[in-house]
Amino acid sequence: SGVAWNESQHCRLLVPEQLQLCRRHLEVMPSIVRAAHRTQALCQKSFADMRWNCSSIQRAPSFGPDLLTGTREAAFVHALAAAAVAQGIARSCASGELPLCSCGPGPSEPPAPGSRWGGCGDNLSHGLQLGAAFTDGSARAGTGGTPGLRAVNRHNGAVGRAVLRDSLDTRCKCHGVSGSCSVKTCWKGLPELGEIASDLKSRYLAALKVTHRLVGPRKQLIPKEGDARPVTEMDLVYLTNSPDYCTPNPQLGSLGTQDRPCNRSSVGSDSCDLLCCGRGYNTYMEEVTERCHCRYRWCCSVVCRRCRRSLQRHVCK
Repeated sequence: SGVAWNESQHCRLLVPEQLQLCRRHLEVMPSIVRAAHRTQALCQKSFADMRWNCSSIQRAPSFGPDLLTGTREAAFVHALAAAAVAQGIARSCASGELPLCSCGPGPSEPPAPGSRWGGCGDNLSHGLQLGAAFTDGSARAGTGGTPGLRAVNRHNGAVGRAVLRDSLDTRCKCHGVSGSCSVKTCWKGLPELGEIASDLKSRYLAALKVTHRLVGPRKQLIPKEGDARPVTEMDLVYLTNSPDYCTPNPQLGSLGTQDRPCNRSSVGSDSCDLLCCGRGYNTYMEEVTERCHCRYRWCCSVVCRRCRRSLQRHVCK
């Protein structure tokens, strides 16, 4: 994101439809690259305590089967990436970074009593439009697997943008004597991407397995199980079951959980029982140095000593 994008050196690395967008909107590419970095970091943070910990996302763009075969995990990554790109563009517009867009349009509803619309809101409409053009580009260009897989990826990207769209809320700043807040200036803003990732993880856990089947004149995504509820525009969907990710299996995209740290006292997904898949764990002692016996010194600093203590660590066999 710190380099100046040019058509010949960078844009040609993208799929054809993204290539054309890149050439027309070079100024947007740093925002998209930053969105990709945020997607990587937040995916790994969101799944740090689970068997699949999203470490495979670091191999981008050379993904493995866990992110290429229409799994539940791929659904989360596609949705988060789509939301991250749209949010990044929307905020870049508001910050003045992009010359062809600016603040978002003012809200149509009247402001709350004692407040007024002002400031510079995130340009969500521009972010959604340009973000969709970029993140759906590979599917529309006919790459990326079967028609069913492309349909699933497009659907999950749309879910990510829908969650982002619904998260737009009112932010205000107070004005008045001595912080009395007699008048508030308000605008529409987007939350941090971590909130979107948390919402999408909940949808990941409730994702529906689907099939791409002809319904009437066109193919649609319908639940694989006949008694499952219909697919909505807010459901993450997947085509293939995921492996249990317990043992290494390159054909399935499983890296295994050997040598992963676990929590012996937990009953959640990071517990040694669940994370180690019943194989057991090894325990070892680690000595750490940390600040201790801190006291405030007038004026104006905090002075601490350095203490050493032993910690018990557990790792999966």
